[in-house]
Amino acid sequence: MCGIIGYTGESEALSKMTKGLSVLEYRGYDSVGVALQEDGEIKTVKCRGRIGDLEEKLKQSPSHARCAIGHTRWATHGGPSDRNAHPHRVGSTVLVHNGIIENHKQLKERLIDLGVEFSSETDTEVAAALLDLHYQTCNDPVKAIRRAMEELTGSYAFGILFDGAKGEVYAVRSGSPLILAKGKDGYYLASDMTALLPFTNLYYPLKEGEIARLTPTEAKLFDDESKEHAPTWEQTDMTAEAAQKDGFAHFMLKEIFEEAKAVENALASRVDENGLPDFAQDGIDAAFWKRIRNIQIVACGSAMHAGLIGARLIEDYAAIPTSVYIASEYRYHPPVTGEGTLVIVVSQSGETADSLAALRYAKSVGIPTLGIVNAVGTTIAREADYCIYTYAGPEIAVATTKGYCTQVAVLYLLALHFAKIRQTMSPTRIKGLLDGLRVETPYAIAEMLTQERMQAYRRIAQVFQDRDHAFYIGRGRDYLLSMEGALKLKEISYVHTEAYASGELKHGTISLIEDGTPVIALCTEPSLAEKAENNVHEVESRGAHVIRIYRADCLKKHEADTDTIVLNAKSDIACFFSAMIAVQMIAYEAAVRRGCDIDRPRNLAKSVTVE
Repeated sequence: MCGIIGYTGESEALSKMTKGLSVLEYRGYDSVGVALQEDGEIKTVKCRGRIGDLEEKLKQSPSHARCAIGHTRWATHGGPSDRNAHPHRVGSTVLVHNGIIENHKQLKERLIDLGVEFSSETDTEVAAALLDLHYQTCNDPVKAIRRAMEELTGSYAFGILFDGAKGEVYAVRSGSPLILAKGKDGYYLASDMTALLPFTNLYYPLKEGEIARLTPTEAKLFDDESKEHAPTWEQTDMTAEAAQKDGFAHFMLKEIFEEAKAVENALASRVDENGLPDFAQDGIDAAFWKRIRNIQIVACGSAMHAGLIGARLIEDYAAIPTSVYIASEYRYHPPVTGEGTLVIVVSQSGETADSLAALRYAKSVGIPTLGIVNAVGTTIAREADYCIYTYAGPEIAVATTKGYCTQVAVLYLLALHFAKIRQTMSPTRIKGLLDGLRVETPYAIAEMLTQERMQAYRRIAQVFQDRDHAFYIGRGRDYLLSMEGALKLKEISYVHTEAYASGELKHGTISLIEDGTPVIALCTEPSLAEKAENNVHEVESRGAHVIRIYRADCLKKHEADTDTIVLNAKSDIACFFSAMIAVQMIAYEAAVRRGCDIDRPRNLAKSVTVE
């Protein structure tokens, strides 16, 4: 949600701003702007719209500045407009901001009484005014930032320029992510590692409450007591090329095609010489696992859907009671816990605000925590007692595909690991199940992405051309995948789609079925096939246009003109992943046919860093 880029150094800054902001487009935004410091003067250029609109405005006033900050904004306080776009200047202070200042109304009233005039509707301008008030008093950027922090409530990541601090960029974070980086020609800051990859692979994740001062020749950090120290630089193995489309029409399509490899990466270091699960390389000792008696999985969106599947698997395989909670609700009605409880927080970005808040709550009451995270070095990864990385690689499209895929893979492995620890299944059985994921699944995913399959998805997508409502139905694990399929379809094609457990149709939902209503039916569990097909007949008899995604041995017969995707994989888990690809590709092709902005769906952001 929103994006920040900053630079100071020996090179021209404007091209770095536009490049970094272009990389951050995937996070979602509706306005954009930069602040350029040249010859001691700070000039801001900003507008509603896209980076191309900003570049047109910049042509009117060329710049050779070597110090700058930039921002892509997704509107929260105040709608998309030129005046609400970042950066915001108040007096001698220029600010870009990710997050939400929760007490901005009270602060604004006080600042107005002091004579401050505001020109926007944003909470960010209030933060800029507060910073400037303290800067005018002490004429020391670090002290001004620290004093402002004492009065601010909410989440924020700031990139700041001050008049009189030539060539200096300041940064601080509380709740929202911010990363520093060291390049050959200067120093950078950004809200996302991907924005830094075109320039350097040396980075430092700014800690909560740390203040950073970047100059062309050094980076300095200041702790709570304003003691000065230098960053300890880390090196990422992510590459700029990994964040490119590589000839694919959209990042989402590219990332779907990367899922087979992503599953392999997620498992690579976590299978021992006997073909059994092993998390020793994640720094988790055997004694930890043995203490677990019940599990709470906490997540948002697709990660929560992955958590539902994980909970089902853990209970089925290891007989550990496991519940799933929406992260935004977890703190407000915390569940009953006891000895042996483990909280697992699942997040692709590692910065999801509600999930992070749930993690911190769990830690505050003494519950052990485990993070399942893709982005390395992020806040959830650092603050959880233990962390398991999914190793999906950069995911740029707002709608997660390989992130969700690898979360399910890791949770499947975790379920088998608990079964091994608790001896609820034999090692031979565990190895057989794991081979279905490790050996068969990558091939099953690849088979679902052949040219013949792609043609089938495109044909099926025609059903959604002029439809505004659709349904997913399924039983057992298929119902849980239906929830993710419905989310994918609605978030990128804007077709209102709901998922229902097939057996619940008669309890009200079937009244919404009319002639031509698209209903996607999933069936990957043979034991449920007969009942699942009976439910399909119920909606067909009421005029639904049914699309079957069925395991081959679940499909007894079907009409020749029925849209059907047959899943040929043999193992249960490989079939499940095959169906996962099918629902992702149907959503993708429906969005293509409807002319939607697939990688940047309206009103959505990749990383939700505010509650």
